[in-house]
Amino acid sequence: MMYLDPLYFLFALPGLLIGIWAQIKLHSAYGKYSRVGIQCGLSGAEAAREILDRAGLASVPVEEVPGQLSDHYDPMKRALFLSSDNFSGRTVAAVGVAAHEAGHALQHQEAYALFNARMALVPATQIASKAWMGIAVLGFILRGALFAKLIFLAIAIFSVITLFQLVTLPVEFDASRRAKDQLFRLGLVHADEGAGVKQVLDAAALTYVAALVGAVMELLYLISLGRNRN
Repeated sequence: MMYLDPLYFLFALPGLLIGIWAQIKLHSAYGKYSRVGIQCGLSGAEAAREILDRAGLASVPVEEVPGQLSDHYDPMKRALFLSSDNFSGRTVAAVGVAAHEAGHALQHQEAYALFNARMALVPATQIASKAWMGIAVLGFILRGALFAKLIFLAIAIFSVITLFQLVTLPVEFDASRRAKDQLFRLGLVHADEGAGVKQVLDAAALTYVAALVGAVMELLYLISLGRNRN
């Protein structure tokens, strides 16, 4: 089984270490700036509403969802969802995260190419996420000549997941860029608060870097198995 293979842990280690570092930085930055009030006095929901309305997206609702950092923009529903802390929080962190999610709505409005590409990849990625592991494990169990066929099928399927992570990274960075631009342009964030917004959004972006590194290393591991057993 792959999870008992020492080589697997060697490939998995970079993504794991970056992931741990990313989570530490995110919780540190978010925790710090969740205690810093925003000078404009708006909640995350109000800041997102301001950005959306100014962009002509008054029809996009801003709704509250349970969980911590469960914030997201749903392109299918054309709705923005904020976790409770960010929905009602009047802090630098809450406004920064809310603005980031509003940035995705702006990408959707603009038909930003990479945003559309990520949307197109979602169905295939959901199927691939469920299918690749079963195929890889079946290959380990059956061994023999069938192993090579199944492991290359697993590689092809996992390539879809890796491509999704590759496309996701610039989409997230672009959403953060748009968020910072809008916050300053609309006067929702003062100059001395900009560093806090940047720290929170940069830390959040690092989690996507970790996801990409993890996916690439997993794919390289599968490729190494296929080459060695072919």
